[in-house]
Amino acid sequence: MYVLRACVISLSAVKAFAATTTTDAAASSITGCHTHGSEIFCFDNDGHEVLVSVTATPTSGTPAKYTGCHTHGNESYCVDQDGNDVLVQEQDIGDEESDEHSHNHVESEESESAEKTNCHFHAGVEHCISAGESEDSSHQSCGIQTRDYNVPLRIGTLFVIFITSAIGVFAPILLSKLPFATINSVVSTILKQFGTGIIISTAFVHLYTHASLMFTNECLGELDYEATTSAVVMAGIFLAFLFEYVGHRVTTAKAIKVGTSPSEPTSSQGSSPKEDVPPHQQTRLAHVGHTHGPPLDPTRPITKFSVVVMEAGILFHSILIGLTLVVAGDSFYRTLLVVIVFHQFFEGLALGARISMLPGAIFPSKAIMAGAFAIITPIGMAIGLGVLHSFNGNEKSTLIALGTLDALSAGILVWVGVVDMWARDWVIEGGEMFNAPLARVSTGGLALVTGLVLMGLLGKWA
Repeated sequence: MYVLRACVISLSAVKAFAATTTTDAAASSITGCHTHGSEIFCFDNDGHEVLVSVTATPTSGTPAKYTGCHTHGNESYCVDQDGNDVLVQEQDIGDEESDEHSHNHVESEESESAEKTNCHFHAGVEHCISAGESEDSSHQSCGIQTRDYNVPLRIGTLFVIFITSAIGVFAPILLSKLPFATINSVVSTILKQFGTGIIISTAFVHLYTHASLMFTNECLGELDYEATTSAVVMAGIFLAFLFEYVGHRVTTAKAIKVGTSPSEPTSSQGSSPKEDVPPHQQTRLAHVGHTHGPPLDPTRPITKFSVVVMEAGILFHSILIGLTLVVAGDSFYRTLLVVIVFHQFFEGLALGARISMLPGAIFPSKAIMAGAFAIITPIGMAIGLGVLHSFNGNEKSTLIALGTLDALSAGILVWVGVVDMWARDWVIEGGEMFNAPLARVSTGGLALVTGLVLMGLLGKWA
């Protein structure tokens, strides 16, 4: 009896042990299976990553889990979907590979988050590259950049730009009215030649370069015509030439009707036209419209048409300067502001020096021309404040618009700076520097080079 009872107890214990073992085996599994390269890794019940001795292939795929895990001696096995045992190894070498994988993933995330940390500006438009990458190999972010904007600072500096521009453009006009002939002559030469250098450098270093940066921006894509920038600059040169040529022809035709030279105001007296016009001008007027004889006046001073063309080119890009200044992030705003202040002051001197040469009183014509320059950049800044949080300088339409206006402005200023200012003063007979004394030539030449260098230097930052 006791023996039978002991056997029953022993049999019950064996069944319980077998059931427990079966339950544990059934419950034991590895899940979260994934691949590192061609190797399959899973996570055990303790969350440790283990290596499965099965090679993943495109046809077999990666199972989600392996079940029925058990041991044979010192080795662990699990059962795959087909009922086959697969060897499961603890992570030794695999741990290092996993750590490397995790490290690379973290580095990738850090790289993506740092993509906006290494940013600089081309013509006021932000260009961001990944840390450690060169600009040529970087991937440009073409979306709207999130930046910090100190709006009160921008509103205050709007008036700073206005005052600086006004001082620069009105100073030469007012100085020309001082009753000191010798001083006025020297100051006029310095300002005019310095202004010539400023205009030429603005055309090539600032506008041409900025337009090229816009048209080569990778957010715009690859252009089918690589010479787009140069083509638009040539269009600007041609438009400036055409406007001046037609303007001079119209002025000449009107002058013939009233019997005066286009470079001289029409007499308000009742005398006859012949009495008001010098004999040499009468001779020239008699030849106008014929294919022979001398031209009307190839050595005439810069005319209002030339100044208007020059101002048009300056106004086009000045409004863009104001816009791109305001939308620049705070990290770059102060540096760019200082550069723009000098830029506007120098450019104002250049324009004011040429406006001061025009005949007539300061009011209203000269004052209106100077005032337009003084207010145009603040207008661009006001526009920038209005679109501060929606402006995307890397949008295709924006890049095309900015690039086209910069290139057209460059072409206009190339024509005015090289033809109407540089060549007319220095190499065309009758120009003020053509047969000037050596001292005046040296002074004017130094001022010209100074303008070229100073505005070229500012091109490093804007």
